[in-house]
Amino acid sequence: MGTTDGPNFRVPTFHFSNKPQPAFAKDFKALSADLHAKQVEGYTNIIACSNAKQSERLYTIFQDMEHEVSFTPIVLDLHEGFIEPDRKLALYTDHQIFERYHRFRLKEGFRRNSQALTLKELTQLKPGDLVVHIDHGIGVFSGLEKLDVNGKQQEAIRLIYRDNDVLYVSIHSLHRVSRYTAQEGVQPKVNKLGSSAWKTLKERTKKKIKELAFDLIKLYAERKAKPGHAYPPDNYLQHELEASFIYEDTPDQEKATLDVKKDLESHTPMDRLVCGDVGFGKTEVAIRAAFKAACDGKQVAVLVPTTILALQHYKSFKERMKDLPVRVEYINRFRSTKEQKDILKDLKDGKIDVLIGTHRLVSKDVVYKDLGLLIIDEEQKFGVNVKDKLKTLRASVDTLTLTATPIPRTLQFSLMGARDLSIINTPPPNRYPVQTIVQPFNEHVIKEAIEYELSRGGQVYFVHDKVKNIQLVADMVRKLVPGARVGVGHGQLEGHKLEEVMLDFIEGNTDVLVATTIVENGLDIPNANTILINEAHQFGLSDLHQLRGRVGRSNRKAFCYLLCPSMHLLPADARRRLQAIEQFSDLGSGIHIAMKDLDIRGAGDLLGAEQSGFINDIGMETYQRILEEAVQELKEEKFKALFADQQGPKDRWTRDCVLETDLEMLIPSGYVTETAERLALYRELDDIPDEEGLIRFRAKLLDRFGPLPEQVLDLFEAIRLRWLGERMGFEKLVIREGKMIGTFITDQQHPFFQSEAFTGVLEAIKDQPRRYRMYEKGGTLRLSVQDVRNVQQARKALEGMGKAVAS
Repeated sequence: MGTTDGPNFRVPTFHFSNKPQPAFAKDFKALSADLHAKQVEGYTNIIACSNAKQSERLYTIFQDMEHEVSFTPIVLDLHEGFIEPDRKLALYTDHQIFERYHRFRLKEGFRRNSQALTLKELTQLKPGDLVVHIDHGIGVFSGLEKLDVNGKQQEAIRLIYRDNDVLYVSIHSLHRVSRYTAQEGVQPKVNKLGSSAWKTLKERTKKKIKELAFDLIKLYAERKAKPGHAYPPDNYLQHELEASFIYEDTPDQEKATLDVKKDLESHTPMDRLVCGDVGFGKTEVAIRAAFKAACDGKQVAVLVPTTILALQHYKSFKERMKDLPVRVEYINRFRSTKEQKDILKDLKDGKIDVLIGTHRLVSKDVVYKDLGLLIIDEEQKFGVNVKDKLKTLRASVDTLTLTATPIPRTLQFSLMGARDLSIINTPPPNRYPVQTIVQPFNEHVIKEAIEYELSRGGQVYFVHDKVKNIQLVADMVRKLVPGARVGVGHGQLEGHKLEEVMLDFIEGNTDVLVATTIVENGLDIPNANTILINEAHQFGLSDLHQLRGRVGRSNRKAFCYLLCPSMHLLPADARRRLQAIEQFSDLGSGIHIAMKDLDIRGAGDLLGAEQSGFINDIGMETYQRILEEAVQELKEEKFKALFADQQGPKDRWTRDCVLETDLEMLIPSGYVTETAERLALYRELDDIPDEEGLIRFRAKLLDRFGPLPEQVLDLFEAIRLRWLGERMGFEKLVIREGKMIGTFITDQQHPFFQSEAFTGVLEAIKDQPRRYRMYEKGGTLRLSVQDVRNVQQARKALEGMGKAVAS
């Protein structure tokens, strides 16, 4: 260290003899030798990893190579490594070793609490909204009302049915009411209270849903019974491939990868569906699975719906597996006859590990030496013939299906029993929401938007869904931006010509692609980050969401311009759609509300068109509830042996215990003044599944509104009482005039009546015959309990019925 003299101060000068980190080009033998040599020379070896998982991967790679290497891992996000000879220090970074880019992290503060706005939106029912009551059908929500019950204040929601019939629903039964959602534009009939029409419709739907669920579970059972190839655990090459992924795995992606590997290593054939929005990392999961299969000497077929997608996947697979001992090929009609012939010969001889292609892959002349894994992208886009051929292929090989069709959250759980499902809901890090702008058609705006994108080296989509004048639009773009290379794509072009246009855009030879909605699916071009949608008011919500999904696939800010006439000239429906898509532009937010329509479409794709009809009849939430019940019943009745490992001891005997009371249990309007807020809190409280959730909810109320009034504490007790009722086999509990009456499960052949829980009830009756009395009424068994003047006494009375029940 030296010093620089000045009139009043001395500035210290530091001398460093740093050298940059050597390039190892992913050669771990060279890295191992270098670290060993440094250690001998007395250096301290440190490897900075961006997360703890990376250091584990490094250790695993060295262990697999059986190399003794000494280094200290530290979790530190360092831009590049260095060697400091004076201090005998070698500090290397993992991303340079694996030849990945250095990652930039978004601040946590940027991430929006995706639940905050949307949950509130969903719960804030507005008067006039259509709702579905599970027992009474479709009605109109008319607000929250205070009622006087035997001199005590209660709150209930008011529903209006046909002929202005009114139904009051207690705040303890709000979970039986849901907002009606179906496909856009469907207008259902409001039901008549007391008529059997709703009950008949529900039973008919349940019968059909049960048939569908039965087929799904039967297929699942047959597959589980067949023997399959069990792959060995990951080797060091697999670790190397995964560590070289340039992005950080999202939690969902990591879980999906682990699920797939677990399936591959098991002795039964895999049939897993990986579902996630486009660009959320499904392809990476497929690449890792394909490599795992190839490492064990098995061949992999990747089946895609379009030629362009085949080429895109080929590029992705090839890029990720470069420098690894795997040969990737693709087959489509762009390849010459000779090339195709050579590829098929090499495939038969086992020289090709991964083959990517369209339905050509299932043709008779395509012969595999040892096919182990079949990966299908967007299966619903294939015709019946291809699907039939796939069935025969599937019987013996592991199958991984990828889809971008969203599967509604609640539907996932009900389908878990019938299909191995992995959902990727989290967007990759460093993704920004697409900035969405609703804008009247204006040539100046179009010119500026295109010029801005081209100035940063990007590309632009211009969507115009009318073939007859699409050339005029392309000419307008050429006139506005003279230097731009413009391509035109639509469904009426010959196949070869269309794919040429698309390929030019993929490879960056065109700046602006003027196209119809054929760009809606499958194009993944990180460099295209501006999309202009002409006459956006003519599109449905799901179409707009899909089109907007074409951009914003890199760490650049992306823009979506919705061009339409002035807002006040549009019909109310179109205006609402555009406002919704503009408002919900955050990552993954669409799926919560604005994309409910897409959810329903997704359910239709997954379960068939007939099911979409049922969803429109009874609403999405009711459909999901019935499906869940159907799957659960089938698991307990027809497929008991298959799901024996899932059954375990019964925690709750009924799915829902209805509580009716004349006690004053409510959130006082002096405590929470806003009616909409009270309703939102009631619904949130009603959906809480366990004690932990109740404690969190209580803390939230305390924080927002101050000390809790007695009536609110009683509400909490009522929730606990309902849970206890479900564990004790009660379908209904009524507390009135100092007495409680509980109605047991209607089906007297139910296994509950042979359980320890029911034995506990009988013991309690024997011990206290004056307090507890059992009797039958209307074909159901009931229990009457005396001296119940408040909800705490009701709970104690049930808890007193033996340890078998309360445990």
